Amino acid sequence: MKSKTLLTEFVEKYVGIENERKLLGEDRKILIADYKDKLDVKAVQAAMRIVKMRSTLDISDDEFDNMLLALDRITVV
Repeated sequence: MKSKTLLTEFVEKYVGIENERKLLGEDRKILIADYKDKLDVKAVQAAMRIVKMRSTLDISDDEFDNMLLALDRITVV
């Protein structure tokens, strides 16, 4: 009986978290829509990803910037 209670508790919490994730996703879409005419939202999101990546690297910002510049010169998109 204890296993069923634990399983029920787990599933209820899991479903609750999934519902919260869906709500947050909807909130994110609304936020982006609200700012898409005021900001280049895609550029801001890309910058946020870069900042997040930098925080995980063990190199200086200057070294990272130099790598980006070098890659930008040789990469054809």
